[in-house]
Amino acid sequence: MSKTPTAVWPLSGFGDEIDPDPAVQAAVLLALGASHIEVRSAWGTNVSELEPVQVARLKEILDEKGLKVSAVASPIGKVDVSLPVEHELERLRQIISVAKGLETRYIRIFSFYRADNQGADDIRGDVMARMGALAALAAEAGVVLLHENEKGIFGDTPERVLDIMETVDSPALRIAWDNANFVQVGVKPYTDGYAMLRPYLEYFQVKDAVAATGEVVPAGEGDGELDATIAALTADGFTGFASLEPHLASAHELGGFSGPVAFGSAARAFAALAAKNGVELS
Repeated sequence: MSKTPTAVWPLSGFGDEIDPDPAVQAAVLLALGASHIEVRSAWGTNVSELEPVQVARLKEILDEKGLKVSAVASPIGKVDVSLPVEHELERLRQIISVAKGLETRYIRIFSFYRADNQGADDIRGDVMARMGALAALAAEAGVVLLHENEKGIFGDTPERVLDIMETVDSPALRIAWDNANFVQVGVKPYTDGYAMLRPYLEYFQVKDAVAATGEVVPAGEGDGELDATIAALTADGFTGFASLEPHLASAHELGGFSGPVAFGSAARAFAALAAKNGVELS
């Protein structure tokens, strides 16, 4: 039995999980009731490589459809920590220009890979220096970086994500929470991480996964404690974006792909969980 809505969350989604063409991305998202799109790539080109003319064309298409941009899903920090600080700062400058062109203040980032012979503690200092530099550049530009917990990077567990937030200590660095990614590193997201990270949680990426296999599944069908997470966010008065990132068909180097049909299945699964917890998606 669905509750009377007590919260309204703007619904977004990774357009390039639907189709490489932004016009198709927009049409499907609108049909699923979304008001926003999260931009990771357009026409097969990652946001880190979009030319100004492409950004302008993308904005035109989205404006025509009446779709706003919730965030730019960048690959910043999805590189080895041994690269010089300036490497990612230069890429972030370019992505900030994309974010400004698309009129969004949010940029999704990561917290660096390490070599096979290194532990997380070995790279902590280098990670913090880089995250601090990125946050300083973001603050100067008036944008907010959203750190996504991803398997294999420094900030893959709740404890290390908290370490980043407390150490960098910048309002320009917040959390994009991903239940499925926590499951894939052996974490029970709500049980192990929610209370710890909630003060920094500003963006909700909707994905679920099965603990035994790591397989990504529609919201509520895995071990990601999505129901408990949505209930808690609602109780806490969360009003941020919920962004569908289903990853249901295949994964490639800079992200997953679902296709329109699987994406629709993921959207409906999340909508049912949201309604159950009194959340209206807009």
